[in-house]
Amino acid sequence: MTGAPLNITILGAGAWGTALAISAARHGAAQVTLWARDPAQAAKLASTRENRRYLPGIPFPDSLLVASGEPLPAADLVVVGTPMAGLRGWLSALAERQVPVAWLCKGFERPQAGGSAVGLMGHEIAAEVAPGLVTGVLSGPSFAQEVARGQPTALVAASRHATMREALVTAFHSPSLRVYANDDVVGVEVGGAVKNVLAIATGFCDGLDLGLNARAALITRGLAEMTRLGVALGAQAETFMGLSGLGDLVLTATGDLSRNRQVGRLLAQGRTLAQAVESLGHVAEGVYSAQTVVQRARALGVDMPISEAVVALLDGALRPEQAVAALMGRDPKHEGL
Repeated sequence: MTGAPLNITILGAGAWGTALAISAARHGAAQVTLWARDPAQAAKLASTRENRRYLPGIPFPDSLLVASGEPLPAADLVVVGTPMAGLRGWLSALAERQVPVAWLCKGFERPQAGGSAVGLMGHEIAAEVAPGLVTGVLSGPSFAQEVARGQPTALVAASRHATMREALVTAFHSPSLRVYANDDVVGVEVGGAVKNVLAIATGFCDGLDLGLNARAALITRGLAEMTRLGVALGAQAETFMGLSGLGDLVLTATGDLSRNRQVGRLLAQGRTLAQAVESLGHVAEGVYSAQTVVQRARALGVDMPISEAVVALLDGALRPEQAVAALMGRDPKHEGL
């Protein structure tokens, strides 16, 4: 795209929303406003010029604006940086603005009272509450701290609309952040959701000191689970070999900055789920989306034994040693999807 820089509003001043705002403002292809729900938080961000809660020590670029309250700043592109639980509300609120909207959250929404019996992905929520909007998702292997520091990262911008893919690439592609376009929204969203659940499993594996062989097996068979579910939902199988599938899975399942992996490690060490979540201080989306991932798979008749074991662990239905025995005790089969 050419012409004046895009005006971008990023809704949500958590770690990832803030990191992306810093990155976009730093490279200057857009005028970026970071919007915080809490006016007091916004005032603190504006005065200190950093997000001391989530990204301490990383200063805001001079051009980055901070806002709060209503009305929302005028924008050519709105990016929702809240957890999945907040996406429906924002899409409903933005439905009449006719501005392109992308989201950063990864997961399946919990089933709504009186609505669908299974959890929905972001693009399915948009189809329900804002079918006229041009929408997309920005996903891929990315820890917020590294993006905010300007360390090399690659993401994927997925949308059915070529104009949205182009806008996301224009807004966020930079010398430190490479953005690839993709039209397989289903595959990108399934990868982003399921990898969080599988990261809990690998963290659990590491916490029990089961070894690198076990970790490799979990990641590989987890990728097969992810692909099976995605294909059943209409995704392209090759998407799962890309950034939003294999790339994001490897990062989240092995990286020390992964909150979902940390939940698994803490459970393996004997912490309760409540204790594990409280100790993080951040949202671990896999905890909230695991049940809905499994419900969606069951509704489609898709076998996802690792994800099923994670749900049983989170619910307290299985002890750690029982989960390992259940997975290792499955009947032999041919490798494949």
